[in-house]
Amino acid sequence: MLGQQGSRSNDPLGRAASVLRERTWARRLISALSVAMLLAAVGVLGYPVYTNLYQDQVQGGLTDQLASPELEQAYRAGNVAEGQSLTRLKIPSLDVDVVVVEGTTVSALRAGAGHYRDTPLPCEPGNVAIAGHRTTYGKPFSQIDRMKPGDLIILETPVGSCTYSVNKNPFIVAPTDFSVVAPTPNGTLTLTTCHPRNSAAQRLIVQADLQGPAAGA
Repeated sequence: MLGQQGSRSNDPLGRAASVLRERTWARRLISALSVAMLLAAVGVLGYPVYTNLYQDQVQGGLTDQLASPELEQAYRAGNVAEGQSLTRLKIPSLDVDVVVVEGTTVSALRAGAGHYRDTPLPCEPGNVAIAGHRTTYGKPFSQIDRMKPGDLIILETPVGSCTYSVNKNPFIVAPTDFSVVAPTPNGTLTLTTCHPRNSAAQRLIVQADLQGPAAGA
């Protein structure tokens, strides 16, 4: 008997099995933890899918809005509201085609990409800045780290379109470095997104130069 007890005391799995047999609360606790872990795993895997489906639905409405006379009037008056369509952004080399909304609040960016309100309107002189998601809500900027000098970015607005050419390789800055969206004397486009993937520790930046005269120049 003593030999059997001594053997069991040196067997962690045996002790655990004994506890589970003798204590109902322990079995229930493990069951609850297992369910919680399963639900957490489903949430982590399912959240990007949900956000992408949501963004796809939102983009349909934004496309219609971008083509509406009411939006054109608001755009000409410089009175596009937070979350409204502002411009269509295309990156042919990455097969990106997304409607960008006005504003970069959490709510606005559920559209996938948003325009920094304190920067010029698309195609106008200065530094036009646009933020986009990299892993959720359609992830329109998921591959901008692959862009290279000479790649084209097209902005289509309610009153015309323009083309920018990437002027340098993508680069990384701290999330507190707002110099990348500071005013510039010429036509510039700045794209920002989180870096690395699934983290907000840094920002990945792509900058491009306007090709041709700026709107209103």
